[in-house]
Amino acid sequence: MKIIKYFKKIFLICSLLFPIIANSQSWEIYDHKLNLKSRIAYDQINILGESVRVSTANKQLRLLSKDYKPFLDLKGESVYQYLEPWLIVKGPDGLGAFHEYGEEIFTPDYDDIQIFYTRLLAKKGNDFWVYDRMKRSVEMIGTFENAILAKNGQIIAKSEKGYSLPISSNPYKTFGDLREVNENFIISHETTGYGLINREGKYILDPIIDEMTYLDEDYFYAFDGNQYMLIHAREERADIKYTSYHKITLENTMMLEYIHGKLRRVMKKDGILLDMTGIEQVKLVGKEKYNVYSREKKVGLLGINGWEVTPTLNVEKILPGNENLYPSLKSGKFGFIDKQGSWTIQNSFDEVLPFYEGLAAVRSSEKWGYVNVQGQMIIGNEYDAVGRFYKGLAVVQKNGSSHLIDKNGNILNDKSFDRVSLLPDNYYITESNGVFGLINSMGIEVVEPQFDELRKEDHNIILVRKGDKYGVIDENGNYVLPLYYKNILFDNASKLILAEDNYINPDVRIDDNGNKNNKKRRAD
Repeated sequence: MKIIKYFKKIFLICSLLFPIIANSQSWEIYDHKLNLKSRIAYDQINILGESVRVSTANKQLRLLSKDYKPFLDLKGESVYQYLEPWLIVKGPDGLGAFHEYGEEIFTPDYDDIQIFYTRLLAKKGNDFWVYDRMKRSVEMIGTFENAILAKNGQIIAKSEKGYSLPISSNPYKTFGDLREVNENFIISHETTGYGLINREGKYILDPIIDEMTYLDEDYFYAFDGNQYMLIHAREERADIKYTSYHKITLENTMMLEYIHGKLRRVMKKDGILLDMTGIEQVKLVGKEKYNVYSREKKVGLLGINGWEVTPTLNVEKILPGNENLYPSLKSGKFGFIDKQGSWTIQNSFDEVLPFYEGLAAVRSSEKWGYVNVQGQMIIGNEYDAVGRFYKGLAVVQKNGSSHLIDKNGNILNDKSFDRVSLLPDNYYITESNGVFGLINSMGIEVVEPQFDELRKEDHNIILVRKGDKYGVIDENGNYVLPLYYKNILFDNASKLILAEDNYINPDVRIDDNGNKNNKKRRAD
């Protein structure tokens, strides 16, 4: 009777949702508590974002609703690109574009389609069209050698005459060059010089500058005539924050000002970072970190907010530090100094890394270990490579193997791996012989390396794959969906899990609750 009940149940579900076809593919839909909610029949489902679900069934590409019902034919064969909220599809004749809510923008017969938040640029041959979501209209903008949607939303077009901005208020104006630099501005070049153009396609700095270089964010370095300038660009205007008739050099991201031929100032994006007489040399030692050398043979570490280590004697180099201690070099050996430049750990190491959680990695000869803030060797020099401590654990390598150790140097689980990698949620992926396992944030092994693919999707939900079979395990290593499915997708917007199945399979039974018979078996 139980077997009859089982087949009646399957027949009823299948007859309601899709016609019965031997060995047809179906998708089981589970909530995040792994309760079976329903079944649907599609050849393929892709979940592309919070609100975009597409399927192929009967060789049709269709947009699905939140309950996975098709509501729009996308007129293509595959999804070429999805960049919220735009969906680019590929058909036999070219590319097309849809809004994720189903609005058709371009039929799939274009050579190329570019995306910007509220605009699309489509190309067919040398003809270009633009769609503006604010206007909800498609407009042909001209024939060009090439055109791009710039980072700031303008279109930069190139023709035989030069460059133009065909959707600006002056679409026929010709420029010698137009260069996108960020999401706000374009640097222009005309016969009169360089200028800055905003998102509206309007000049905020007229093209009168001899030289202009983009620095970072909305800051620019410029030279005009015999005057140096630091410029902060805003949407409606460009503010000249600093001007000088003295030479300012730009070397990578480091700007230095020389007064009467002598190095005097370290500059930042919009002004003076350091003004000091007697500067002999400045070296970049990290992002916006500088070693400043004085004629008195002192060295200091300068950061964007001022001195991080005040200038001190008997130091050759100071590196960016952590926990108020800074790796420093003297006589070819490294140690640590404090903010006042006093040695707290004497220079006796070949290489050091910054402190984290009270321990710093140090290298003597070819081997690494760890010292505490008093300079005491807590973990001996026995490792070939080391990482920093994070929540009491660190990844180390020895004799070609990777381990997790605690702050006492104990190897967790007495195990070694080919590789150990820290994940953003403080779990660790382990790898041995090309297969993967998992260790939790407490250093406890969830599963030993055995899977061809392993991905932590959510709390207590871990996707695993062996060969062509997918399953889901929990954080105790138990299967909550068996290693059986052809594919498993996670619809985070709807908090649903989709498992692709050949629903007629005599080797796998489903109980009255919709669970496979091996649901709680340990992964290892």
